[in-house]
Amino acid sequence: MNIKQFSDNTKIIIPCIALVLLAQAVGKGMSALEALPGAVIMFAIIILSLQIKMWLPKVPLPAFAWATLIALLLSMPYSPVSDVFMNLTNKIDFLSTTTPLLAFAGLSVGNSLDKLKSLSWKIVIISVLVFTSAFFGAAIVAQLILKFQHII
Repeated sequence: MNIKQFSDNTKIIIPCIALVLLAQAVGKGMSALEALPGAVIMFAIIILSLQIKMWLPKVPLPAFAWATLIALLLSMPYSPVSDVFMNLTNKIDFLSTTTPLLAFAGLSVGNSLDKLKSLSWKIVIISVLVFTSAFFGAAIVAQLILKFQHII
């Protein structure tokens, strides 16, 4: 990754991490300074995964998959850094990371409205069916698991 690519990636990643820290502060009441070391680790993993994606362009894994693999390897019990890694990254709430991701996903879809319009009205019906069946499928699984565990 050259300096220009690093700069371009950093211009996107740092605001995302800032949003994660803000969501962390608002949702969990934790100060951004307390979660900052975990955010720095997230930044490093993101940059490393983007670099691996550039090094291995023929491997059909997205950068997200590389980031997941790196985090998995760092968090495994036999990893020499797993205790430090887990202590620092556990201070970042998963839910606070999803809020900015969903916002950016919405923005990216909003930028593609012309493409969505060209798909015709049938995509609306398919989307409603997919969302509804996913919701009811998740509800049925949750119901079965909660009954099996005698919670309800």
